[in-house]
Amino acid sequence: MPSPCDPANAPVGDVGAALMVIDSRLKSVYQGRTEAGPEHRQLLDQFAATLGPDGFDALLDGACTLIYMYMSWLRAACESHDEDAVEFVVPTLINTMRMMPRTFRPEVIPTMAGLLIAAGTGLSPNLWRAQYGDWTEAEMNPLEATVVLLAEQINRMAGGDQEFATRLIAEALAGADED
Repeated sequence: MPSPCDPANAPVGDVGAALMVIDSRLKSVYQGRTEAGPEHRQLLDQFAATLGPDGFDALLDGACTLIYMYMSWLRAACESHDEDAVEFVVPTLINTMRMMPRTFRPEVIPTMAGLLIAAGTGLSPNLWRAQYGDWTEAEMNPLEATVVLLAEQINRMAGGDQEFATRLIAEALAGADED
């Protein structure tokens, strides 16, 4: 019986915009900045202002699509070594989340873990989350940070290539455009 959280039923959202936000955040992290600088914050605020309500929903769906794509890549990488992606990735990311209490308040960690587990088991993270109502304001920064943590994990697995996770998605998007 098909799941109501099947990725085939999920909106893809604006993956390009979500990737731009995540790539920008990753570059800040790699440059040693944990807080967004005033220029970065202003750029993101201007970008968010251009989205409107439908654009913001598309950005959220795009972030969830990134989680799904990253977890799919991690699942394939782990399976090639007879490991389980959920077992390999989720505990590490949850421990990291716990060390970041300003970004991940304790009450949002189960939701972020649920998104990772849903994607790691082949379900759509945004459809899984939709079962529990609308997104909350308290989940916005943790959602972004969860995608950044996943991308950073992939970059480390790729030998420290700081652009690997971004290229992975950009190449998938380019391939989808060709089809």
